[in-house]
Amino acid sequence: MKLLRFLLVLLLFTSCGAFVDYDYEKDTDFTQYKTYNYFTDMKSGFNQLDEKRLIRAIDDKLKIMGFEKSETPSFSIDIQSGEVTSNSNSNVGVGIGGTGRNVGGGVSIGIPVGQNRVMREISIEFVDDSKNGVFWQAITTISNIGNTPEKREESFMKLIEKVFSKYPPKK
Repeated sequence: MKLLRFLLVLLLFTSCGAFVDYDYEKDTDFTQYKTYNYFTDMKSGFNQLDEKRLIRAIDDKLKIMGFEKSETPSFSIDIQSGEVTSNSNSNVGVGIGGTGRNVGGGVSIGIPVGQNRVMREISIEFVDDSKNGVFWQAITTISNIGNTPEKREESFMKLIEKVFSKYPPKK
């Protein structure tokens, strides 16, 4: 029964999706930014198809948020990513022990559970070169992009929805 509870908790934590860390320049007036474009020399770390999917997801979300893509943008977007390996620290302990009249003993065996996971860390930065450089940043990881074009598109859409859920930051 305890093993079943452990597996349910493990399933809950692994299915929560991507975590997003945000950072921003606290003195920034986010209302002044209405137009954007991407760095021309951006090295996203994605293959061309996935980079197009990610940019399309960002464009769709920013359009909904009232931004306009422009050749003379008020800020530029830089996307960088790389693979990171998540070490599996999970293990199950099996123990046997006993006590009696101030004498005790025990045996414990650790059995590793799971394996290392390869994930992709993605950094999205909003940069205003005319002022103070980077003024907003989101860093997230994604473990499973999908294995079909439709699943990959859906994964990027969900990821970007979560990334921009806290933009602009509440001060």
